Amino acid sequence: MKLSSREMVLAGMFAAAIGVLSQFTIPFGPIPLTLQTFAVGFVVTILGKKTGTLAILIYLLMGFIGLPVFAGGSAGIGVVFGPTGGFLVGFIFNGLITGWMIEKTSSNYFWSILANILGAFVTLFFGALWLKFGASMSWPSAFSVGMIPFLIPGLIKAVAAGYLGHLISQRLPRSFSYSK
Repeated sequence: MKLSSREMVLAGMFAAAIGVLSQFTIPFGPIPLTLQTFAVGFVVTILGKKTGTLAILIYLLMGFIGLPVFAGGSAGIGVVFGPTGGFLVGFIFNGLITGWMIEKTSSNYFWSILANILGAFVTLFFGALWLKFGASMSWPSAFSVGMIPFLIPGLIKAVAAGYLGHLISQRLPRSFSYSK
């Protein structure tokens, strides 16, 4: 995968934006409600699959090495392998699927929102899967803890990410965001 200097700079800037938006947190049991998931969809909607997913990977690397960019200012390997680690891993697949879907369809609000809803579902699925195996939960328990309570908030954030991401990407210079 060949990246231009512009793509690398954009990925770094938007990784920082994910880190900032991740600090907006509402405590909700072991897995908080955050703008982290909104930020992931928003960034990919603007930057596209390749650069958007790179921004997610940079964000995860920043948190992995100890920068306090994860939800609530957390960081480190313990967070990545803790109860929320599946959601973090799910962000990568969210970026790939959301970006791919936006790039393969018409660039409009409907497809941007639908792609973000699918991406949000993928993140929640990875989170529940991680809980199933990482915390030795049963399937019903993992889904009731890691997915069900976050469906409505995830849907709201996905719609907002798709709508605002598409709105902003239409107003940015073509060299700044993904465009067909």
